[in-house]
Amino acid sequence: MRKLTHEEITQKRSKLETIHLTKKLPVYVILDNIRSNYNVGSIFRTSDGVMIEKLYLCGYTPHPPKKEILKTALGSTESVKWEYVKDAKEVIAKLHSEGVKIAALELTEESTNYCKIEKSVFPICLIVGNEITGVKQELLDECDFSIEIPQYGIKQSLNVAVAYGVAIFDLRRIFDS
Repeated sequence: MRKLTHEEITQKRSKLETIHLTKKLPVYVILDNIRSNYNVGSIFRTSDGVMIEKLYLCGYTPHPPKKEILKTALGSTESVKWEYVKDAKEVIAKLHSEGVKIAALELTEESTNYCKIEKSVFPICLIVGNEITGVKQELLDECDFSIEIPQYGIKQSLNVAVAYGVAIFDLRRIFDS
């Protein structure tokens, strides 16, 4: 086994000039009231990795061109379509009207294990909430369902960027299967 060089890896990737031609994963993502620039940058980079349709930054979620976001995103703020919309409910209403199912990445009474999501949920909008308080109840009230990542240790949750990574890559796997 030989590790690929940076040049070999780059040859297999999309180019910024043609990224708009690449078929996207039919997933929209709402980040609502995320506090950390670094978490936002990490989510941009992960979003590029799975090629989501669009990222919405809502509430007090920081957005580019903050240097901490740009540092962590490593250029993915250019490859991922994104928009700042203050009120996440506006985005939810718009996407709902277009037939997109809305799901919160949140522990609720009725949440579905992320491994058990079915292909029929696409297109989908995944709402990711605040690092401490999660997805607000007023947004949960607008959701069709919620997705959870089971926890087996003493903590209730993962870091928001890590949880997003787990969930979004599994959505990619489900869509591609």
